Amino acid sequence: MKLIINIPAYNEEKDLGKTIARIKESLSNDFYSKEGALITEKLIQVVDDGSSDNTAEVAREAGADIVISYKPNRRLAYSFKQAVESSLKNGADFMVNIDADGQFNPNDIPKLLSPVLKGEADMVIANRFGEHKAKNIPWVRSFFNRFAASIIGFFLNYKTNDLTCGFRAHNRETLLRLNLTNIYFTYTQDTIIDAIGKNLKLKWVPIAVTYFDNREAKITKSIFKFISNSGKIILKAIRDVRPLKFFGWPGIFLLAIGLVGFSIFLFHYFQGFKISPYLNYIIFSAISMLLGIQLIVFALIADMIKSARQLTEELFYQWKKDKYNN
Repeated sequence: MKLIINIPAYNEEKDLGKTIARIKESLSNDFYSKEGALITEKLIQVVDDGSSDNTAEVAREAGADIVISYKPNRRLAYSFKQAVESSLKNGADFMVNIDADGQFNPNDIPKLLSPVLKGEADMVIANRFGEHKAKNIPWVRSFFNRFAASIIGFFLNYKTNDLTCGFRAHNRETLLRLNLTNIYFTYTQDTIIDAIGKNLKLKWVPIAVTYFDNREAKITKSIFKFISNSGKIILKAIRDVRPLKFFGWPGIFLLAIGLVGFSIFLFHYFQGFKISPYLNYIIFSAISMLLGIQLIVFALIADMIKSARQLTEELFYQWKKDKYNN
Protein backbone atom coordinates (compact mmCIF):
# COMPACT_ATOMS: atom_id res chain seq x y z
CA MET A 1 0.00 0.00 0.00
CA LYS A 2 1.15 3.52 -0.75
CA LEU A 3 1.29 6.53 1.53
CA ILE A 4 1.78 10.05 0.18
CA ILE A 5 2.69 12.76 2.66
CA ASN A 6 1.58 16.02 1.13
CA ILE A 7 3.07 19.42 1.99
CA PRO A 8 1.27 22.53 0.71
CA ALA A 9 3.84 25.32 0.42
CA TYR A 10 3.79 29.02 -0.38
CA ASN A 11 7.08 30.92 -0.06
CA GLU A 12 8.48 28.31 2.33
CA GLU A 13 12.07 28.05 1.05
CA LYS A 14 13.38 28.86 4.54
CA ASP A 15 11.72 25.96 6.42
CA LEU A 16 10.66 23.46 3.75
CA GLY A 17 13.99 21.64 3.51
CA LYS A 18 14.10 21.09 7.27
CA THR A 19 10.50 19.90 7.30
CA ILE A 20 11.16 17.35 4.55
CA ALA A 21 14.23 16.11 6.41
CA ARG A 22 12.19 15.66 9.60
CA ILE A 23 9.50 13.77 7.67
CA LYS A 24 12.09 11.45 6.14
CA GLU A 25 13.54 10.81 9.58
CA SER A 26 10.07 10.06 10.97
CA LEU A 27 9.50 7.40 8.30
CA SER A 28 11.95 5.14 10.15
CA ASN A 29 9.49 5.04 13.07
CA ASP A 30 8.73 1.57 14.44
CA PHE A 31 5.11 2.15 13.46
CA TYR A 32 5.94 1.44 9.81
CA SER A 33 7.48 -1.94 10.61
CA LYS A 34 4.69 -3.01 12.97
CA GLU A 35 1.17 -1.58 12.83
CA GLY A 36 1.88 0.27 9.60
CA ALA A 37 3.69 -2.61 7.90
CA LEU A 38 1.00 -2.68 5.21
CA ILE A 39 2.42 0.61 3.97
CA THR A 40 5.22 -0.53 1.68
CA GLU A 41 5.74 2.68 -0.27
CA LYS A 42 6.07 6.16 1.26
CA LEU A 43 6.38 9.28 -0.91
CA ILE A 44 6.71 12.96 -0.10
CA GLN A 45 4.74 15.36 -2.26
CA VAL A 46 5.08 19.15 -2.29
CA VAL A 47 2.50 21.46 -3.87
CA ASP A 48 4.14 24.81 -4.58
CA ASP A 49 1.23 27.23 -4.68
CA GLY A 50 2.68 29.92 -6.92
CA SER A 51 5.61 30.84 -4.68
CA SER A 52 7.74 33.83 -5.60
CA ASP A 53 10.82 32.32 -3.96
CA ASN A 54 12.71 29.04 -4.55
CA THR A 55 10.22 26.76 -2.79
CA ALA A 56 9.98 24.27 -5.68
CA GLU A 57 13.77 24.06 -6.09
CA VAL A 58 14.25 23.55 -2.35
CA ALA A 59 11.66 20.75 -2.41
CA ARG A 60 13.48 18.92 -5.19
CA GLU A 61 16.90 19.40 -3.58
CA ALA A 62 15.56 18.13 -0.24
CA GLY A 63 14.40 14.93 -1.91
CA ALA A 64 10.66 15.36 -2.41
CA ASP A 65 9.38 12.56 -4.65
CA ILE A 66 6.63 14.60 -6.30
CA VAL A 67 6.74 18.37 -6.83
CA ILE A 68 3.76 20.22 -8.27
CA SER A 69 4.34 23.86 -9.10
CA TYR A 70 2.15 26.43 -10.83
CA LYS A 71 1.62 30.19 -11.13
CA PRO A 72 0.08 32.37 -9.80
CA ASN A 73 -0.74 31.80 -6.12
CA ARG A 74 -4.27 30.37 -5.96
CA ARG A 75 -4.71 29.85 -2.21
CA LEU A 76 -4.82 26.78 -0.01
CA ALA A 77 -8.07 25.20 -1.25
CA TYR A 78 -6.79 25.02 -4.83
CA SER A 79 -3.51 23.62 -3.54
CA PHE A 80 -5.37 20.87 -1.66
CA LYS A 81 -7.40 20.03 -4.77
CA GLN A 82 -4.17 19.59 -6.75
CA ALA A 83 -2.72 17.45 -3.96
CA VAL A 84 -5.74 15.13 -3.95
CA GLU A 85 -5.75 14.72 -7.73
CA SER A 86 -2.01 14.03 -7.82
CA SER A 87 -2.25 11.53 -4.94
CA LEU A 88 -5.04 9.62 -6.67
CA LYS A 89 -3.17 9.70 -9.97
CA ASN A 90 -0.08 8.31 -8.27
CA GLY A 91 -2.02 5.46 -6.68
CA ALA A 92 -2.07 6.63 -3.06
CA ASP A 93 -4.02 4.48 -0.62
CA PHE A 94 -3.51 7.11 2.08
CA MET A 95 -2.66 10.79 2.04
CA VAL A 96 -1.41 12.74 5.04
CA ASN A 97 -1.43 16.52 4.81
CA ILE A 98 1.08 18.45 6.93
CA ASP A 99 2.17 22.09 6.97
CA ALA A 100 5.49 23.17 5.49
CA ASP A 101 6.64 25.45 8.30
CA GLY A 102 7.54 22.62 10.68
CA GLN A 103 5.20 23.50 13.52
CA PHE A 104 3.58 20.07 13.39
CA ASN A 105 5.73 17.13 14.47
CA PRO A 106 6.06 14.47 11.70
CA ASN A 107 6.41 11.87 14.46
CA ASP A 108 2.69 12.43 15.08
CA ILE A 109 1.80 11.11 11.62
CA PRO A 110 1.32 7.53 12.95
CA LYS A 111 -1.23 8.89 15.46
CA LEU A 112 -3.34 10.05 12.52
CA LEU A 113 -2.72 7.03 10.32
CA SER A 114 -3.46 4.38 12.95
CA PRO A 115 -7.28 4.87 13.10
CA VAL A 116 -7.41 4.95 9.29
CA LEU A 117 -5.45 1.70 8.99
CA LYS A 118 -7.69 0.04 11.58
CA GLY A 119 -10.79 1.11 9.69
CA GLU A 120 -11.99 3.25 12.61
CA ALA A 121 -12.05 6.41 10.50
CA ASP A 122 -11.91 7.56 6.90
CA MET A 123 -10.39 10.92 7.80
CA VAL A 124 -8.45 11.79 10.95
CA ILE A 125 -7.86 15.42 11.93
CA ALA A 126 -5.30 16.64 14.44
CA ASN A 127 -7.00 18.33 17.38
CA ARG A 128 -5.12 21.33 18.79
CA PHE A 129 -7.75 21.96 21.46
CA GLY A 130 -7.97 18.58 23.19
CA GLU A 131 -5.79 17.38 26.03
CA HIS A 132 -2.85 19.23 24.44
CA LYS A 133 -3.66 22.92 24.20
CA ALA A 134 -2.06 24.74 21.26
CA LYS A 135 0.49 27.23 22.55
CA ASN A 136 0.76 30.79 21.23
CA ILE A 137 -2.28 30.43 18.96
CA PRO A 138 -4.13 33.79 18.61
CA TRP A 139 -7.10 33.73 20.98
CA VAL A 140 -9.45 35.06 18.30
CA ARG A 141 -8.73 32.10 16.04
CA SER A 142 -9.04 29.70 18.97
CA PHE A 143 -12.40 31.16 20.05
CA PHE A 144 -13.81 31.24 16.52
CA ASN A 145 -12.68 27.65 15.89
CA ARG A 146 -14.44 26.38 19.00
CA PHE A 147 -17.56 28.45 18.35
CA ALA A 148 -17.82 27.32 14.71
CA ALA A 149 -17.26 23.70 15.75
CA SER A 150 -20.19 23.89 18.17
CA ILE A 151 -22.46 25.45 15.51
CA ILE A 152 -21.54 22.86 12.90
CA GLY A 153 -21.88 20.02 15.41
CA PHE A 154 -25.37 21.27 16.26
CA PHE A 155 -26.56 21.52 12.65
CA LEU A 156 -24.94 18.29 11.48
CA ASN A 157 -25.65 16.34 14.68
CA TYR A 158 -22.00 15.27 14.74
CA LYS A 159 -19.40 15.94 17.40
CA THR A 160 -16.75 18.17 15.83
CA ASN A 161 -13.56 19.60 17.30
CA ASP A 162 -10.76 21.36 15.43
CA LEU A 163 -12.13 22.69 12.13
CA THR A 164 -9.14 24.57 10.73
CA CYS A 165 -6.20 22.25 11.34
CA GLY A 166 -4.58 21.12 8.09
CA PHE A 167 -2.70 18.20 9.67
CA ARG A 168 -4.84 15.27 8.52
CA ALA A 169 -4.86 11.69 7.27
CA HIS A 170 -7.23 10.43 4.56
CA ASN A 171 -7.89 7.05 3.04
CA ARG A 172 -8.42 6.61 -0.70
CA GLU A 173 -12.21 6.48 -0.38
CA THR A 174 -12.20 9.92 1.24
CA LEU A 175 -9.99 11.36 -1.49
CA LEU A 176 -12.42 10.03 -4.10
CA ARG A 177 -15.52 11.25 -2.25
CA LEU A 178 -14.48 14.80 -1.36
CA ASN A 179 -15.56 17.55 -3.76
CA LEU A 180 -14.34 21.08 -3.12
CA THR A 181 -16.84 23.73 -4.15
CA ASN A 182 -14.69 26.59 -2.83
CA ILE A 183 -11.18 26.81 -4.28
CA TYR A 184 -10.45 30.44 -3.47
CA PHE A 185 -9.70 30.35 0.25
CA THR A 186 -9.14 27.33 2.49
CA TYR A 187 -10.44 23.78 2.38
CA THR A 188 -10.36 22.86 6.08
CA GLN A 189 -13.95 23.54 7.20
CA ASP A 190 -15.49 22.76 3.82
CA THR A 191 -14.04 19.24 3.60
CA ILE A 192 -15.09 18.32 7.16
CA ILE A 193 -18.71 19.32 6.47
CA ASP A 194 -18.62 17.59 3.08
CA ALA A 195 -17.26 14.39 4.64
CA ILE A 196 -19.92 14.35 7.37
CA GLY A 197 -22.62 14.94 4.77
CA LYS A 198 -21.36 11.88 2.86
CA ASN A 199 -21.40 9.69 5.98
CA LEU A 200 -17.65 9.27 6.08
CA LYS A 201 -16.21 8.43 9.49
CA LEU A 202 -14.21 11.26 11.07
CA LYS A 203 -12.02 11.22 14.12
CA TRP A 204 -10.03 13.87 15.95
CA VAL A 205 -6.72 12.96 17.60
CA PRO A 206 -5.11 15.33 20.14
CA ILE A 207 -1.62 16.52 19.24
CA ALA A 208 0.76 19.06 20.74
CA VAL A 209 1.72 22.11 18.70
CA THR A 210 3.46 25.37 19.53
CA TYR A 211 3.02 28.30 17.18
CA PHE A 212 6.18 30.20 16.45
CA ASP A 213 6.28 33.75 17.79
CA ASN A 214 7.25 35.10 14.38
CA ARG A 215 4.74 32.98 12.48
CA GLU A 216 3.26 34.79 9.47
CA ALA A 217 -0.29 33.90 8.43
CA LYS A 218 -0.32 32.53 4.88
CA ILE A 219 -4.07 32.15 4.40
CA THR A 220 -5.00 35.71 5.23
CA LYS A 221 -3.28 38.65 6.86
CA SER A 222 -6.44 39.87 8.61
CA ILE A 223 -8.33 38.12 11.40
CA PHE A 224 -11.51 39.85 10.21
CA LYS A 225 -11.10 38.47 6.67
CA PHE A 226 -10.31 35.01 8.05
CA ILE A 227 -13.50 35.00 10.13
CA SER A 228 -15.57 36.49 7.30
CA ASN A 229 -14.34 34.03 4.67
CA SER A 230 -14.59 31.05 7.02
CA GLY A 231 -18.10 32.08 8.03
CA LYS A 232 -19.24 32.20 4.40
CA ILE A 233 -17.82 28.75 3.72
CA ILE A 234 -19.46 27.26 6.81
CA LEU A 235 -22.87 28.80 6.06
CA LYS A 236 -22.82 27.65 2.42
CA ALA A 237 -21.68 24.16 3.38
CA ILE A 238 -24.35 23.72 6.07
CA ARG A 239 -26.96 25.08 3.66
CA ASP A 240 -26.04 22.38 1.13
CA VAL A 241 -25.63 19.48 3.60
CA ARG A 242 -28.57 20.14 5.96
CA PRO A 243 -30.99 22.37 4.00
CA LEU A 244 -34.07 21.29 5.99
CA LYS A 245 -32.46 22.43 9.22
CA PHE A 246 -30.85 25.51 7.70
CA PHE A 247 -34.09 26.89 6.26
CA GLY A 248 -36.75 24.85 8.03
CA TRP A 249 -36.00 25.59 11.66
CA PRO A 250 -35.94 29.41 11.22
CA GLY A 251 -39.14 29.03 9.19
CA ILE A 252 -40.88 27.07 11.94
CA PHE A 253 -39.67 29.60 14.51
CA LEU A 254 -41.12 32.52 12.53
CA LEU A 255 -44.38 30.65 12.03
CA ALA A 256 -44.59 30.03 15.78
CA ILE A 257 -43.90 33.72 16.50
CA GLY A 258 -46.65 34.68 14.05
CA LEU A 259 -49.13 32.31 15.64
CA VAL A 260 -48.31 33.68 19.10
CA GLY A 261 -48.83 37.25 17.87
CA PHE A 262 -52.11 36.30 16.22
CA SER A 263 -53.27 34.54 19.41
CA ILE A 264 -52.52 37.69 21.43
CA PHE A 265 -54.56 39.73 18.95
CA LEU A 266 -57.52 37.35 19.21
CA PHE A 267 -57.36 37.47 23.01
CA HIS A 268 -57.59 41.27 23.02
CA TYR A 269 -60.11 41.37 20.17
CA PHE A 270 -62.65 39.22 21.97
CA GLN A 271 -62.39 41.48 24.99
CA GLY A 272 -63.96 44.47 23.20
CA PHE A 273 -64.33 43.39 19.55
CA LYS A 274 -62.02 46.19 18.39
CA ILE A 275 -59.35 45.76 15.69
CA SER A 276 -57.63 49.13 15.35
CA PRO A 277 -55.88 49.21 18.80
CA TYR A 278 -54.31 45.84 18.05
CA LEU A 279 -53.57 46.26 14.33
CA ASN A 280 -49.81 46.02 14.97
CA TYR A 281 -50.27 42.44 16.22
CA ILE A 282 -51.96 41.48 12.94
CA ILE A 283 -49.24 43.11 10.80
CA PHE A 284 -46.43 41.58 12.84
CA SER A 285 -48.04 38.13 12.81
CA ALA A 286 -48.75 38.26 9.08
CA ILE A 287 -45.18 39.25 8.21
CA SER A 288 -43.71 36.58 10.51
CA MET A 289 -45.95 33.83 9.14
CA LEU A 290 -45.29 34.87 5.53
CA LEU A 291 -41.53 34.78 6.08
CA GLY A 292 -41.84 31.47 7.90
CA ILE A 293 -43.80 29.89 5.04
CA GLN A 294 -41.26 31.19 2.52
CA LEU A 295 -38.37 29.67 4.47
CA ILE A 296 -40.15 26.32 4.73
CA VAL A 297 -40.74 26.37 0.96
CA PHE A 298 -37.03 27.19 0.49
CA ALA A 299 -36.18 24.23 2.76
CA LEU A 300 -38.22 21.82 0.62
CA ILE A 301 -36.77 23.16 -2.63
CA ALA A 302 -33.21 23.06 -1.24
CA ASP A 303 -33.76 19.47 -0.09
CA MET A 304 -34.82 18.48 -3.61
CA ILE A 305 -31.71 20.20 -4.99
CA LYS A 306 -29.62 18.31 -2.43
CA SER A 307 -31.05 14.99 -3.64
CA ALA A 308 -30.22 15.88 -7.24
CA ARG A 309 -26.73 16.96 -6.23
CA GLN A 310 -26.17 13.67 -4.41
CA LEU A 311 -26.97 11.75 -7.58
CA THR A 312 -24.55 13.95 -9.54
CA GLU A 313 -21.82 13.48 -6.94
CA GLU A 314 -22.32 9.71 -6.95
CA LEU A 315 -21.85 9.66 -10.72
CA PHE A 316 -18.79 11.90 -10.35
CA TYR A 317 -17.40 9.53 -7.66
CA GLN A 318 -17.83 6.51 -9.94
CA TRP A 319 -16.17 8.41 -12.79
CA LYS A 320 -13.20 9.36 -10.60
CA LYS A 321 -12.95 5.82 -9.27
CA ASP A 322 -12.78 4.36 -12.78
CA LYS A 323 -10.39 7.09 -13.95
CA TYR A 324 -7.82 6.75 -11.19
CA ASN A 325 -8.08 2.98 -10.78
CA ASN A 326 -7.18 2.61 -14.43
